[in-house]
Amino acid sequence: MTYIRNAWYVSAWAHDIAPERPVGVQILSEPILIWRNAAGDLAAFEDRCVHRLAPLSLGRCEGDRLRCMYHGWLYDRTGRVVAIPGQGQISESARVRTYPVVERHGCVWVWMGDAAAADEGLIPPVVGLDNPDYILGHGHLDFAAQALLVNDNLLDLSHVRFLHAKSAPLSEAWAQERPRFTARERSVHTEWWIRGESPKPGELGDTYTRSDFYVPGVLLVTDRGYPRGTADKLNGQEPNLERPPFNLFCHLVSPMTDRATRYFYCVGSHRDYGDHAVRARDNLMGITERAFAEDKKMIEAQQHNIDITPGWRFMPATADRGVILFNRLVEKLAREEIALLSPASPTISAHR
Repeated sequence: MTYIRNAWYVSAWAHDIAPERPVGVQILSEPILIWRNAAGDLAAFEDRCVHRLAPLSLGRCEGDRLRCMYHGWLYDRTGRVVAIPGQGQISESARVRTYPVVERHGCVWVWMGDAAAADEGLIPPVVGLDNPDYILGHGHLDFAAQALLVNDNLLDLSHVRFLHAKSAPLSEAWAQERPRFTARERSVHTEWWIRGESPKPGELGDTYTRSDFYVPGVLLVTDRGYPRGTADKLNGQEPNLERPPFNLFCHLVSPMTDRATRYFYCVGSHRDYGDHAVRARDNLMGITERAFAEDKKMIEAQQHNIDITPGWRFMPATADRGVILFNRLVEKLAREEIALLSPASPTISAHR
């Protein structure tokens, strides 16, 4: 699978990275250490001590520094070794790679490419846990499958009518209707109407759903309910969006390795609608977790079949329009990165 490097990947929920408690993660098969000093400032290192490659995530914070707990080498926040027990002289090359890291939307984002190209403006504008206007439940799930398959699952929602028939029963329209897709510079925008079906349980109406899937794998989906007949009255065009969405889903997909993916998610409603849809296990959060468990089972089984099928190819359908547009976008950005990559640059590894 092709991944782009010059992008922000979610490594953790921000509240899971406590001061002076190092955490090891993997992104794009690279071991990364995320840590905060006592003041709460974030840093991201390659999770390998330059001495014997011991994991620095097993290390100890000492003020603004981090000590490897194998042989005691001490690092400052720039990744430079500043002390070695029993040794006075330290080579200038004794340093680990550091990564640009930002806390935003309740997440810790790591830039995996050229550090000089890191642009915080490219962090997707999602609604996160730190947004006071929404009541959100959250979690994460690990898939024994490549991120491509998780992204494809989110880009083609025609599967919900079948895969989620028990956990989230929806009408045949979810399989029959075709959304409108628009390719943008770093995302794919989607919008569609489902007639006679409201996002509010027990109500009839028309649902307008819009989503934006940003590279490298971040999806924001909103549902808004309108009186029945609104979609026809507007001839299927965009309605007034001043009212807040009743349902909001944020999906953040991070490839750990070629065959392992960590999937962060938060779901909920705007505060105008109250918190019952999120808090009750038999409502939105409970439905979501049951549906994601169904996704996990299917995608991991799909990965198994791919791995044992030599020369496999997918057969596309019209419902795959979003999948195709997004994968084309990733391929385009990957080609642009390769074209800019100089042989001397150590900061971007080969695309997988």
